[in-house]
Amino acid sequence: MFNPSRDEVRRFFIDTWRKQREGSVLTPLEAIAADWIIQHPEYHANLVPTHPAAAANQDYSPENGQTNPFLHLSMHLAISEQLSIDQPPGIRAAHDRLAARLGSPHDAQHAIMECLGETLWEAQRSGMPPDTEAYLQRIKQQASRD
Repeated sequence: MFNPSRDEVRRFFIDTWRKQREGSVLTPLEAIAADWIIQHPEYHANLVPTHPAAAANQDYSPENGQTNPFLHLSMHLAISEQLSIDQPPGIRAAHDRLAARLGSPHDAQHAIMECLGETLWEAQRSGMPPDTEAYLQRIKQQASRD
């Protein structure tokens, strides 16, 4: 399984955005990433660093109200992959219901991102693998809210 380092993930998004802006050919994964980057203009400055080494080492503190753009975009990619293969089974249907309820696939992904974050946090805390059934149930609960 591919397990990139923090620097490799950041370099991937920075390089993808550079290639997108230059009109270079993108790999399929880069094309998906570029689509998410386009939908997040608030991160564009983070992806065009004046000092790439500094960008790779930048810390983003939730306590200071900062969102880590690389983590956010990585979660979009992970969820996109889950939806493309319907894994865990049923996530695609739950996403579609959530998108209909929220009015957009992007908003649905953000809601799923919250579910994913909670599931990963619980796994970290317990030292166990992520509970995919609990993850799917969280998404279904989001989709069924009034």
